[in-house]
Amino acid sequence: MKTHRLARRSAALLCLLMCATGWSADWPTFGHDPQRSGWAVGEDSLNVQNVAGLKLLWKTRIKNEPRSLAALTAPVVAEKITTPTGIRNLVYVAGSADNLNALDARTGELVWTHNFDSHVLPKDEGMWLCPNNLNDTPTIDEARGLIYVIAADGKLYGLDLGTGRTRIGPVQFVPAFSKNWSLNLSNGIVYTAISQGCGGARSGIYSFDLRDPDRPVIRDLLTAKRYGAGIWGRGGVAIGADGRVFASTGDGPFDPGESEFGSSLIAARGDDLSVTDYYSPLNYDQLNQYDLDIAASSLIWLPYRDHRLVAGGGKEGALYLLDADDLGTADHQTPLYRRKISNDDLEYEMMGIWGELSTWRDLQGDTWLYVPSWGPVSKEAPHFPVTHGPNPHGSIMAFKLATDSSTHTPTLDPAWISGDFDVPEPVAIAGGVIFALATGENTMQASGPPIIFAPGRKRLTDQERSEHTHNAVLYALDAKTGAILYQSGDAMSTWVHFSGLAIADGRVYAVDHDSNLYCFGLPAEAKKNADKD
Repeated sequence: MKTHRLARRSAALLCLLMCATGWSADWPTFGHDPQRSGWAVGEDSLNVQNVAGLKLLWKTRIKNEPRSLAALTAPVVAEKITTPTGIRNLVYVAGSADNLNALDARTGELVWTHNFDSHVLPKDEGMWLCPNNLNDTPTIDEARGLIYVIAADGKLYGLDLGTGRTRIGPVQFVPAFSKNWSLNLSNGIVYTAISQGCGGARSGIYSFDLRDPDRPVIRDLLTAKRYGAGIWGRGGVAIGADGRVFASTGDGPFDPGESEFGSSLIAARGDDLSVTDYYSPLNYDQLNQYDLDIAASSLIWLPYRDHRLVAGGGKEGALYLLDADDLGTADHQTPLYRRKISNDDLEYEMMGIWGELSTWRDLQGDTWLYVPSWGPVSKEAPHFPVTHGPNPHGSIMAFKLATDSSTHTPTLDPAWISGDFDVPEPVAIAGGVIFALATGENTMQASGPPIIFAPGRKRLTDQERSEHTHNAVLYALDAKTGAILYQSGDAMSTWVHFSGLAIADGRVYAVDHDSNLYCFGLPAEAKKNADKD
């Protein structure tokens, strides 16, 4: 599993070039690129000097019925798309009521909508764990002019970017009413991940090979034989520069000899989904006992000097950094870095690392890692030299990649920690600015003691989880210091559950639970001056 340093450096540079060219202008997938970096590499209209001038440019209510906690998926964006009314920049969101919508990025005008027809009914009534709805963030295939999405009945569609017309499918990709997470695309293969056992689906990674569109091939990598080991980080899978697929799994059996990978990090070949490597934490039994899914946060892949790395975390509140080419080293249990940053009480809800990490490389060549963490900071967390006040509900933590002087391997140095976020989503980065959403969500899952096996627990209903919420707030922070440069106040109407941001052409897109799509940006004159600069 060891790779020559020159090969590693070449692959890392290849990834940076790929991100800086093929993925720079648009936001085609959750987290911007297949590696899930969260970094809009080519965005230069927004910067530390001008983001204080951000305004809500438009807000559009999508005709969509929120179901359970879900409403709209995270936005994705494509520029210079040919539509029946001319060339436009379009922003796309899928809805929980089984629809996909394209809006003009400049005005918020609805350009087209596609409602999916289903001829099957769910066996069980939907609720927030298994809502029986469209759950996956779509992904854009610019080479073919398509956007891919999985409808609630488990069928994959490839829709024309400009018209919404069906050009591929529908083809049964995954079981109907399964809980699928954000799609990813690499080398002509579409990937998703499944969790929770909804619709009777088994957890794992699923791929749809479209390299020969006349003979598509569907494959799966099941992470458990019967139950558990769900891959439920909202970013789905991350894809490295060499095409390998990375994911983290939730509670479940662990027996690599029997192809069971509960509470683990796994790597698989992109073409046939065969497992190539895995990492299992030393406290695997504790993670399973307390429902501390390591899968709460999707993995990201990132290059650093001669190294290719993956990073992630989970409800336990431990932050992990691993060598992507040698997960866990020879014993499969030794990460490059592991540090507790939150959830000292080992609660299975409301605490820990949720969503996804993000990464950015500044003009000086330093690589940064940003971690959205729920709840108070752990007593075991490292000392942050720059702080911004109390953060009882959650925070954004910033680390810089460094090289350990004794082991000569990558490590993380704490840089700054934000003030209070209630609660933080995965951040998006552009022009040296961190864009972060405080969701306003009620993250309590059950009444009674917050420990999974404690007596007196009662799972909250959809209605109960929709109470005691407040409106989401968009923040812009200095990526190097964490200083607040902008916050949206009451511009957003309601809260949001398990979402993400998108950035393209100087605009930041977000959604809320009332099926509103928001566009924040600089007023026209300010943006014109920024573009000149």
